Amino acid sequence: MEAESKTDNWISATLQTLKKASPTSLKIFLRLIRECRLLGVGQCLVYEYRIVCHILKGHYSKDFFEGCRAILIDKDRNPKWEPSKLELVSDRDVDRYFSKLDVKGWEDLELPKRFNNLPAYAISKL
Repeated sequence: MEAESKTDNWISATLQTLKKASPTSLKIFLRLIRECRLLGVGQCLVYEYRIVCHILKGHYSKDFFEGCRAILIDKDRNPKWEPSKLELVSDRDVDRYFSKLDVKGWEDLELPKRFNNLPAYAISKL
């Protein structure tokens, strides 16, 4: 009974945290988890690098900077996400974060060739 109560509390706390998160970020990282299930570690690292670079460039969304403002600068903990709801984030919006980096100074991550030939047990186990 006590373990069930702790689990329920954890689930409730997790749901509340997810409800406060950037809808765009939630969709990006759900897709990342789904896609990396069957990929090697190297390709997962390339995707993560691309996503982080696109987030830091801020061309598609300013949510990262808005989150920093709300938590670190103004400390109001009330970010204004754009878009504000999951259903307003399109697949096209998410696709852009997975696209190759093509801006000067933002090159795609290139891993050593050995990362492309890893054995099956090195595939992500998500």
